[in-house]
Amino acid sequence: MPHKVIITCAVTGSVHTPSMSPYLPLKPDEIAQSAIDAALAGAAVLHLHARDPKDGRPSYDPATFRAFLTPIHASTDAVINITTGGAQTMTLDQRLAAALDVAPEMASCNMGSMNFGTYPILDKLKEFRYAWERDYLEGSRTGIFRNTFADIEQIFARLGDAHGTHFEFECYDVGHLYTLRHFVDRGLVKGPIFLQFVLGVLGGIGADPENLVHLKRIADKLFGDAYQWSVLGAGRYQMPLAVQAALMGGNVRVGLEDSLYLGRGELAKSNAEQVALVRHELEGLGYEIATPREAREMLALKGRHCVSL
Repeated sequence: MPHKVIITCAVTGSVHTPSMSPYLPLKPDEIAQSAIDAALAGAAVLHLHARDPKDGRPSYDPATFRAFLTPIHASTDAVINITTGGAQTMTLDQRLAAALDVAPEMASCNMGSMNFGTYPILDKLKEFRYAWERDYLEGSRTGIFRNTFADIEQIFARLGDAHGTHFEFECYDVGHLYTLRHFVDRGLVKGPIFLQFVLGVLGGIGADPENLVHLKRIADKLFGDAYQWSVLGAGRYQMPLAVQAALMGGNVRVGLEDSLYLGRGELAKSNAEQVALVRHELEGLGYEIATPREAREMLALKGRHCVSL
């Protein structure tokens, strides 16, 4: 019998800039409504970043997060998953600020430092709504996303141990799985593990079907059956890899953080459109979509009553 599939929706992220799509939610009320609509469409988990309401640049301000977290929490029972990745321009303390403020059920954790190249977008994007966008994208040519072993230890201690937050372990390459195994061996990570395979980011593993098979094979080798997993396909790889993941026994992640499109050449007008599309595809294959309650059970989360909102 097909398993129940958890749909995660990554609502806005910090990769895309406002000039790339008029539908990218930027202001707190836009992020809140987009997240609520995604939950109504079937997303059990909402992965959330903040944007500066003045110009849409990535923000770490806890007050900005609360401006959309409060209405989301009041309007849906979806699992709230706060980024600790933020943006590569932020310090570790800045990236942790919002999650430490609200002690969410889940938070993302990138499993290593890496090149994260968005600068090729500059070859296609010639006009910008805001002055910061060009330098932000160009900065990915010389910058890195930092998450050292010591940084990860801090995230586990300050957020996981102190607040009972579970993690979505974002693995952009095979080595990240071995890094996670290292922390499991040291007793710093306990099950159930929730892996998010990320394919198609420049600097990480490519978005090839065989790479997903390889990541799953290595995860089986390292963690046996003591983990849940999901797939994030960047850009045009979003939907094909989501369907492949479900067929392989996994869960899926969609959202405007990961892709701005619904199909070839068609911008998605909302996160809910992407959630509805992947739900339609999966239900057509006989899969049931997990509710937030079922997702909490599958991932052994602490429950929304423990979130400080």
